Amino acid sequence: MAITTFDGFIGAAKQYVSMGKTASRTGVASRWFSVFDVAGNPGAGVLAGTSTTTGVVPTDATAGFPGINAFGVGATGYLAQVDFGSSVACRMKIFDMQWKGGAYTFNASTTGNIPASFSSRVPGGTDFKHNQIWLEQVTAGTGIQNVAVTYINQDGVAGRTTGTIATAVNIVGSLWQLPLQAGDTGVQGVTGVVGSVATAGTFNILVMRPMWSGRVRTANDGGVHDLALTGMPPAYADGAHYLAIAPDSTATGIPAIELVIADG
Repeated sequence: MAITTFDGFIGAAKQYVSMGKTASRTGVASRWFSVFDVAGNPGAGVLAGTSTTTGVVPTDATAGFPGINAFGVGATGYLAQVDFGSSVACRMKIFDMQWKGGAYTFNASTTGNIPASFSSRVPGGTDFKHNQIWLEQVTAGTGIQNVAVTYINQDGVAGRTTGTIATAVNIVGSLWQLPLQAGDTGVQGVTGVVGSVATAGTFNILVMRPMWSGRVRTANDGGVHDLALTGMPPAYADGAHYLAIAPDSTATGIPAIELVIADG
């Protein structure tokens, strides 16, 4: 089944999923940062990945991600509402983290890998459009971290590449979105990661599907985005909901979020 009418939404089962942090991370103004390993609810996750070849597919059972109850038989899930706030002015994003590779050394060189499949977490099991590639800094880097990622695009074409991308001021938790090759709109898997130039530091490569974005305009402010603002993107009962923050200043602050997931 799927929710196709407002009446269907009103009658759908709903669950409330909390995400919040009780500590702040040092950041850089207007740069994205992970808060995955920061204490809060759910508890802190482990930043470093556990596979630099096949990678892993995180789920709601992975430490650091909020738990989600199973949906009804044959039901389809949607992110219907986000109630959000923070102690600092910032932007917030929520992703479904579909794949995680790492932790790669600053001079990593791995190619020809067969990545773990996350097809169960895309619409219809075949729609890989909109998936993005991000770099997540695990331990502080020195110098300029260059990285090139090869991947399989949304249509199953292998050998696609982000090109060599230079990142700098790579403090722990830094997030960088890597560009896809011209003409690509999504990712099925990562097959290689090559790092260079930097002299220290480790990082993860993430494949994530964006689900929501919001703005906290002033400190200790927030808002509520209902279904008209979220757009009701698909949500999965084993989804790994991941929070990223771009502060206006140099601290990620204390965010608090409640997701409403409807299934019907």
